[in-house]
Amino acid sequence: MKEVLPDGSLIDNLNVYGYSVAQTIAQVLKQCGDNLTRENVIRQAASMKGYRVDTLLPGIAINTSADDFAPIEAVQLQRFNGKEWVRFGRGHGQISARGGHPCLA
Repeated sequence: MKEVLPDGSLIDNLNVYGYSVAQTIAQVLKQCGDNLTRENVIRQAASMKGYRVDTLLPGIAINTSADDFAPIEAVQLQRFNGKEWVRFGRGHGQISARGGHPCLA
């Protein structure tokens, strides 16, 4: 994000969200190739498998399908230790390098 928005605050969640959405849209358009019809854009947006956005936590990826449009279905609990946010426990949802649920691994 620092390369494309050097003055953007990394602690401003709207900057991070906007950058994440832009990365995802760029990937959808890349998957479209030269076929930029509405139907193909929708098809590509609904067929993302394990796409990693730089701003997501490790192990969390974007997965969509024709009957599931929710791009992120995973969470990772964190707590503030007085200095920084520290992850704890297992993630919940679709978290793994393979994009599957960790309980099924």
